Amino acid sequence: MENFDINNLVRENVKTMKPYSSARDEFKDFDVAQMIFLDANENPYQSGVNRYPDPQQSSVKAVLAKQRNLQANQILLGNGSDEVLDLLFRAFCEPNVDNVITLPPTYGMYGVLANINAVANREVLLSTDFQPEIDAILDAVDENTKMIFLCSPNNPTGNTFSDESVVTLLQNFKGLVVIDEAYIDFSKKQSWLNELDEYPNLIITQTLSKAYGLAGIRLGICYASSAIIGVLNKIKPPYNVNELTQKRALERLADKEKIQLEIDSIIMQREDLLKVLDEVKFVSKIYPTEANFVLIKVDDASKRYNELIAKGIVIRNRTTQPLCENTLRLTIGTAEENKKLMDALLAIS
Repeated sequence: MENFDINNLVRENVKTMKPYSSARDEFKDFDVAQMIFLDANENPYQSGVNRYPDPQQSSVKAVLAKQRNLQANQILLGNGSDEVLDLLFRAFCEPNVDNVITLPPTYGMYGVLANINAVANREVLLSTDFQPEIDAILDAVDENTKMIFLCSPNNPTGNTFSDESVVTLLQNFKGLVVIDEAYIDFSKKQSWLNELDEYPNLIITQTLSKAYGLAGIRLGICYASSAIIGVLNKIKPPYNVNELTQKRALERLADKEKIQLEIDSIIMQREDLLKVLDEVKFVSKIYPTEANFVLIKVDDASKRYNELIAKGIVIRNRTTQPLCENTLRLTIGTAEENKKLMDALLAIS
C-alpha cells in the first residue's frame, strides 16, 4: 500500500505520551556477571527469579527472528495473544469513536476486547463456506474503521482464507489488517510473515500455545513493521513476560525436531479421525480443516455432546455461534485419546 503512515492511525494520547522506563530498560547489559544491581529495589537473595526479567525478551526475540527470517524489532511478545490483541486496541482505537471489523464465526476475544475498550465491533458474517465476504467487509468500512481481524486457519471452522481475499483487503483497506495465525503450523499454507515487507498495514499474531504445546506459559507473538512494533512497545507493561516463561520458551524453541514430530503426529491423527467421521451416521457434514481440530455438523449437537461427556470425553459445542447450528468442534488428541474418541463416536452412532 502506497503512502501508508502508521502515525495516521495511532491515538493522539499515545503519540504524545512518554513510555515508562524501567530499571532494566536503562541498564541493558545483563551479561556482566560482576555488576552489583542496586537499581530496581529487588530482593538481593538468589532464588532464580529474584531479579526482574528482561523487559524486551531479547533472547527469545533473537531466536524467533532467526527462525522466521525477520528482524527482532519486528517482534512484540505478550502475556498470551490476548494481551497482544488488547495492545492493538489500546494503541490504535479511540474509545467511543473508532470501530473494528470481525468475521463471525471466529475467535470470540476480538469482540470481547472491542467491548472492553469501548470500540464498536462491526460483524460481517463469513459466507456459507466460511470465506470472507470482501464486498460486504469493504462496505462496512468508514473513516473510523481502524482494524479488520482475520483468523486463518479460522477458529472454530478450521479452514484458511483465500489469498486473493486477504490481498484485496490489504490493498484496499487503509487501516490495519490483523491475521491471527494461531493454527498456521497445522496448515499446508505459508504464513503471511513472508509478506510483511510488502504490506506495511499487515499485522500477524501467533502463539506458542498450539503447535508448540506451551499453552500454560502464556506467550503470544506479534509480527509487524518496526514502526508498528515501536508503537506497541511504547504502551506495553514493562515486565509483561515473566522470567519463567522466557526460559521455557527458549528451551522449547530449541527443540525444532521434536516440535515437528508432534505437529506431524497431530496431522496424521487428524486424518485418521476424518476417515472415521465418514462412518458416523449422525454426522451430516465434515468441514475442511487445516487446524488441530475438526468442525462437524450433527443431527443434535447438545445430545451428542452429552453422550460424549457420559463417556468421559469433553469436546466443544459450537451450536450457538453464527452459521454453526448443531456443530461440534473436536480437538485432535494423542493417538490413545483419538482412539477413545473414535470408538465413542462409533458406539453412539
